[in-house]
Amino acid sequence: MERNSSNSPESRRKIAFLSIFGITQLHYRNPYVVAWWSAAFPGLGHMLLSKYIRGFLLFIWEVVINLKAHLNMGIFYTFTGNFKAAQEVLDIRWLLLYNAVYIFSIWDSYRAANDVNNSYELAAREDAEIQPFIMNSLELNYLDRKIPWVSAMWSFLMPGTGQLYNHRIVAATFMFVWWIVILYYSKVLPAIHFTFTGGFEMARSVVDEHWAMNISSVYMFSVYDAYMNTVENNKLFEWEQSQFLKKHYQNSNFTVPGKNITAGGDQMYIISTFEHSIFLEKAVTAIQMRGIAKEDILAVPLDKRAEQRKLFDSIHQSDGLSLMDLASILGTIFMLLGTIYGFLLKFGPVFWGMAGLIAGFSLGLAIKLLILRKSSRRQDNKKVSEVVLIIDCVKDKAEMVADTLWNHHALGVSRLDLN
Repeated sequence: MERNSSNSPESRRKIAFLSIFGITQLHYRNPYVVAWWSAAFPGLGHMLLSKYIRGFLLFIWEVVINLKAHLNMGIFYTFTGNFKAAQEVLDIRWLLLYNAVYIFSIWDSYRAANDVNNSYELAAREDAEIQPFIMNSLELNYLDRKIPWVSAMWSFLMPGTGQLYNHRIVAATFMFVWWIVILYYSKVLPAIHFTFTGGFEMARSVVDEHWAMNISSVYMFSVYDAYMNTVENNKLFEWEQSQFLKKHYQNSNFTVPGKNITAGGDQMYIISTFEHSIFLEKAVTAIQMRGIAKEDILAVPLDKRAEQRKLFDSIHQSDGLSLMDLASILGTIFMLLGTIYGFLLKFGPVFWGMAGLIAGFSLGLAIKLLILRKSSRRQDNKKVSEVVLIIDCVKDKAEMVADTLWNHHALGVSRLDLN
């Protein structure tokens, strides 16, 4: 995205907002993916867009009205072929009330995703300054690079912890509360115990079908949401650090190498490359503390080559949602089907629900890998140079400057003596 270099704090649109409760930011979303999450469970699509009040309201609506209408039980009986029971179990007083809001949730999340994408494009062009650090007496929050797969794995273990890893306190609290409610009423934890101890019939009989059918959507959403937000937070960190370097380390009085060099002088240049990280800022401030003026440090953030999407996001590079969108969608669907048919099959709903999760998630990964490999070559997840530093110093300080850069994880350091 091409950005304006004005960095005006009075820009009409902000690209991100930091508070002690989390980070809210604009970024591109796939409207169809957002709409799908709303279809899987109303409210989840709006939570993806950081529209938490609307998302929480629709989520609670889904839980309450679905329970009163016995909709999950109707779905369960329909998928297991018991159509008469499906007709009898539904409460039409609540079912007819459910329909309009369900359709609204899908439509509104799709519409809002398109609006957010347009707002992001305009905000990116304005390039408003981003506040990277905030604290008060209760908490502190700051931009940093994190590992996307770590947040996903924490959410695999316990939904909500991936959101905590990203310091999204409001979303994490909501996920914790409702995950506990769903697990308690579904009685899936005792079923897991019986499954792992071989009591498959006990596992089948103890689970509540209605509440168990809520698990797949909420569980996989937590994983997807944590992963996606880690990726976008990493990109926001790079964006803000580029702003900082351009504003503070591109002085117009910096002596460009080869220009106005006095023969026989002791002036030389130390050139190094970094990836975007907190160590880059620690390096330049450490050099300043050791006698190098800010005006003698030039930082040039590099525009990344427009290359094919990476297969796996890492702390060193993130290109977007990568493989997680399709994998999480198929994982949700297969986990739900495994849970439903697990009540009819040997080993019970817990076993087949987990099997469906693994099968669906793996299938989604395989399909995305196949698509990406057909369209482009695979890229290695290696550290790449993202910022070039040029330090103008006297020869006596060259060793100190080079050591400081190496000690702060420079990717490469070279000395340039034009005398």
